[in-house]
Amino acid sequence: MTLDEAMTLVDYHYWGRDRMLDAVEALTPEQFTKDLGNSFKSVRDTIVHTYAAELNWYLRWVGISPTGFANPSAFSDVSSVRDAWKSQEQKVRLFVLSLGEENLHRTFQYRTFDGQEMESEFVHMLQHVVNHATYHRGQVTTMLRQLGAPAPKPQDLIRFYRERTDRAR
Repeated sequence: MTLDEAMTLVDYHYWGRDRMLDAVEALTPEQFTKDLGNSFKSVRDTIVHTYAAELNWYLRWVGISPTGFANPSAFSDVSSVRDAWKSQEQKVRLFVLSLGEENLHRTFQYRTFDGQEMESEFVHMLQHVVNHATYHRGQVTTMLRQLGAPAPKPQDLIRFYRERTDRAR
C-alpha cells in the first residue's frame, strides 16, 4: 500500500462516517438510544463503539494500550459523537501522513484489553479500522430502517470512487 492509497482509504472511511451520522441526526433522542436488540443495543451504542474502536487503535499506534471502550452514556446526542470523532479524525490523518511511505508497513506492538501482547502491521490495522466501521455502518443502516427513519446515502466504496472522480473533473 502506498501513502496515497492509505489516505484514500482514510478519506473513504470518514466520507462513510459522515453519511451515516447525517442520517442518524434525524432521530429523536428516544430513537437514538432505543434498544433494538442488536450486537450493540442502540444506534448510539453502535456508533460510539465504532468511534471508540478507532480511538483505541489510534492509541495503540501512539504507544498506549487501552483497556476498554468509551461508555456510550457519555454521548448524549449525535453532535457529541460527531465532535469527538472529528477531533479524532484530525489525529488519525496526521498520524498516517507522519508515517510517510516508508513506515506504512511498520509493525506495532500493543496489548489487547486482556493484556495479551500482540503485533500487527500498520496497514493491516488501518484496513481493519475501515472494514470494522463499514460493518457497523451497515448495522446502523438496518437499525434506522427498523426505526422507520430514512437510511443514509449509499456508502459503497465504488460510490466514493465515482464521486471523487466526478469532483476531479
